[in-house]
Amino acid sequence: MKKTSLIGGIKENFPSGLVVFLVALPLCLGIALASGAPPLSGVIAGIVGGIVVGFLSNSNISVSGPAAGLTAIVLTAITDLGVFELFLCAGIIAGLIQLILGFIRAGSISNYFPNNVIEGMLAAIGIIIILKQIPHALGFDKDYEGHESIFDNGINFGYFSELFGAIHSGAIIVTVVSVGILIAWDRIPALRRMKMLPGALVAVVVGILLNEAFKLSGSSLAIGTEHLVSLPVPKSLDDFKNLITMPDFAGFTNPKVWIVGATIAIVASIETLLCIEASDRLDRQRRITDTNLELKAQGIGNLISSFIGGLPMTSVVVRSSANANAGATSKLSAMIHGVLLLVCVLTIPVILNLIPLATLAAVLILVGYKLAKPATFKHFWQLGKFQFIPFVATVAAVVATDLLKGVGIGLAISVFYILQGNMKRAYYLSREKLDDADGINIKLAEEVSFLNKAAIKKTLKNIKSNSSVIIDARGTSYIATDVLEMIQDFANIRAKEEDITVELLGFKTSYKDYEKDENSHILITHKRAM
Repeated sequence: MKKTSLIGGIKENFPSGLVVFLVALPLCLGIALASGAPPLSGVIAGIVGGIVVGFLSNSNISVSGPAAGLTAIVLTAITDLGVFELFLCAGIIAGLIQLILGFIRAGSISNYFPNNVIEGMLAAIGIIIILKQIPHALGFDKDYEGHESIFDNGINFGYFSELFGAIHSGAIIVTVVSVGILIAWDRIPALRRMKMLPGALVAVVVGILLNEAFKLSGSSLAIGTEHLVSLPVPKSLDDFKNLITMPDFAGFTNPKVWIVGATIAIVASIETLLCIEASDRLDRQRRITDTNLELKAQGIGNLISSFIGGLPMTSVVVRSSANANAGATSKLSAMIHGVLLLVCVLTIPVILNLIPLATLAAVLILVGYKLAKPATFKHFWQLGKFQFIPFVATVAAVVATDLLKGVGIGLAISVFYILQGNMKRAYYLSREKLDDADGINIKLAEEVSFLNKAAIKKTLKNIKSNSSVIIDARGTSYIATDVLEMIQDFANIRAKEEDITVELLGFKTSYKDYEKDENSHILITHKRAM
C-alpha cells in the first residue's frame, strides 16, 4: 500500500482539514451551549479531538470532537452536580474507562453492526443535519447546533410557525449564494481541481463580504450578531489564562461523578465504534481502523480534554463525512482541523465572529444531502426487503429518537430477519493459520450472514502483500450484502494496491440472487510450494 508521509500529505489534506474546521467550529460552540457548559469547552474538545486523538488513532477519515449524542447526559450531569468543575472529573473517569475498554479489546463489537444499519444511521444523520440547519439558513437561530433528535418532546408546531414568521431575507441571500458556490465547486471541473482553495472557504469569505456590504449600505438585509459565530475574544494575558477551566478533584469522592463518568464512557464508546464503522465505509481506499486502538485514543483524548476544561468527545459522523467528502486521504486532515481551531481561537476570533451562520448552514446542508441522497434509498430498495426494511427503519428511528435508540431498533429488525430466514442449522469448519502460506484458498460456506463479517474481515486484513488468494463461493447459496461488498472492496481496491492476486469463483452477478439468509463460517486452506 502506498505510504504518505505527514509532510508530504499536507498539500492533499489541508483543504479537507480547512473544510472540517469550518464545519466543526459552530458545532463545537453549539454543542457546548446545548450542554449547559462554557462555550469554549466545546472548542477545547474539538482541538484535543483533532490534534491528540487524530495523532493517536489509525483511522484515516474519522474526526473526533464534542458529540451531540452526549448533550443530554452532559446537561443533566452539570445541572445535578451544580458546578462544571466537578463535571470535569466525570470526563476524566470516562477517559480512564475507555482506556481499559481498549486494552481488553472491547472494540471488536463494531464488527457486528450490519451495513444496512450503518448506512441507515448515516442517512438519518444527513436528514437531521438538513432539518437542523434550515433555521440557520433562514436566519432563525433559536435552536442550538447539535441536537440529534428533532422530536425531543413531540412535534412542536409552534416552533415551525415561529420559524417561518422570523425569516431573515439577508440570511436567505447568503445561504443561496453559498449553496451556489459549493455546487459550482463540486460540479465544474476547473474549480474542483483547485484543491488548495476549497469551495467552503470561498463560500465563507463571500458570506462575510456580503454581510459587511449589507452593513455598510445600512440595508435591512444586514445579519445581526445573534446570527453570527460567537467566540470569546481575549484582550489580555489574564483573559488567555481564564480560557482554561481546571477540574475540582474533590469530585472523585462523589459517587454521582463516578456514575456520570461510567455512563459517558459507555455511550461515547458505542457512538465512536458506530462512527468508525461508518467512516471506514466512507474511506475511498476502504482501509480498516483498529477499533481497540481507537478506544485507547478516545480515552487519552477525554483525559486531556477534561484536565483543561473541555467537554467529553467521540468520533463524530458529521465531521467525518465532511472530511471524506472534502477529499481527505489520511488522519493528517483531522490534525490540521485541530490546529486551525487552536490557532484561530487564539489569534483571530474577531474575524471568525464575522462568519454568518447561514454560510455554515449551507456547507452542512450539502453534507447532509450527500449522506441522505435518494440514490442511497434506491440502492437498498433494489437489494430487496431484507436489506431495505432494516435500512429505512434505522433511518426513521434515528430521526425520531436518537442515534443509540435508532441503531438499536435497526439491529433488532436485522436480527429478526436473520432468525426468520434461518431454516438450516449452521455448520462449522476448521480454520488454519495464514502464516507462511504461499497460496490461500478461502472456501465460503453455503450461507454467509453479517454475523460472519468479523471472521472474514480479520482473515482478509491478515493476508500479506504479494499473496495469491482464491475465494470460492461455488457452494454458496447466500452471501450477505455486507460480506459481498467487503470481498469486492478487497479484490478491487486493496488487492491492487498490495499486489495480491485474487481469483473469485462462483460469485453471482446480482445482489438479489443472494436474497435469502443466514449463518456460516469459512474454511481457509493453504497451498504451499512443493
